[in-house]
Amino acid sequence: MKTIDELVQSGVEGKRIFVRADLNVPLEGTTITDDGRIRAVAPTIAKLAAAGAKVIVASHLGRPKGAPDPAFSLAPVAVRLGEILGKDVSFATDTVGDSAKATVAALGDGEVTLLENLRFNAGETSKDDAERGAFADALASLADLYVGDGFGAVHRKHASVFDLPARLPHAAGDLIATEVGVLRKLTEDVKRPYVVVLGGAKVSDKLGVIDHLLEKADRILVGGGMAYTFLKAKGHEVGISLLQEDQIPACLEYLARAEKRGVEFVLPVDVLVSADFPDLKGKTPANPDLVASDAIPADKEGLDIGPKTRELYASKLADAGTVFWNGPMGVFEHPDYANGTKAVAQGLLDSPGFTVVGGGDSAAAVRILGFDENAFGHISTGGGASLEYLEGKTLPGLAALED
Repeated sequence: MKTIDELVQSGVEGKRIFVRADLNVPLEGTTITDDGRIRAVAPTIAKLAAAGAKVIVASHLGRPKGAPDPAFSLAPVAVRLGEILGKDVSFATDTVGDSAKATVAALGDGEVTLLENLRFNAGETSKDDAERGAFADALASLADLYVGDGFGAVHRKHASVFDLPARLPHAAGDLIATEVGVLRKLTEDVKRPYVVVLGGAKVSDKLGVIDHLLEKADRILVGGGMAYTFLKAKGHEVGISLLQEDQIPACLEYLARAEKRGVEFVLPVDVLVSADFPDLKGKTPANPDLVASDAIPADKEGLDIGPKTRELYASKLADAGTVFWNGPMGVFEHPDYANGTKAVAQGLLDSPGFTVVGGGDSAAAVRILGFDENAFGHISTGGGASLEYLEGKTLPGLAALED
């Protein structure tokens, strides 16, 4: 895989470089609530601009239906990217149309533009090779070189991620190189004990990674909504908590495999419950009840791990050589249900090992809850991509960057 430094050394002044970034940031209206992904790719863009390239940045945002939708416009991202780079970033109001062509044509050496949301074109996500290819052809006509640096999208077989690199000389950006290097530390040369912390809403989202990590991890700690399907599999009442009944057989299988292999599979011992889901906008007091995890009332929902579980999980992280964490422990957006996620984040900071926060909601939680990002070993920009890499899958966007 060619590096961006090799690309720069070969000379990029005056050349149009298409940078596939992941700028899929959370928005409230036009306000960006977490700019972590923009800051993560900014060094790659800055390096290319400093070398005199004409930089064309492109990304998706959200899941529009293959047509323009103002709610998913990247216009606010262009403004924030310019602030981070310390220079103006022009904005094309389409992807391959008149605005894109004119904006790219107007670029001077060292200047940067951002195209509108790639998913406003149905060809970006099409399962039809010809339709995707046609969109990739149109994108390729805008540029001379391609740099893939949108790690959060490399598990997608999309036009700008998979098809476009085949049409242009290409290299991996610094962010992708860093992400892949970190993931290799989690799969090839692991310092033990290797502790995996998994949370989030659905157990089905994590089945593949659990299956794979049962062969590699020493301990797996489970929280968040997915924990209740495991608790139900063990015969416990979970009330109106998140539950995927159809995944109970898989949970039973994994619990049995963990026991057979000597992998510690740790579930919550106490939880915070309520009959009502909390108000996440006004954040009015929730006043939850604390109960043992095997005594959840039938009319209540588990919304965070309790203090005994927090202490237990901290103890399981205390001697870790390597930690991978993906998924919050509860509804961290509300202060009454944030302590479980805070405890895991603090447990990573206190751990002597190499710590990786696996993107998505976990990365957002670290920032929202006020932790110093630089204190962790690595904070990934791609939750889904990280999980699929750890499952041992071939990621289309990485395969496309191989020479």
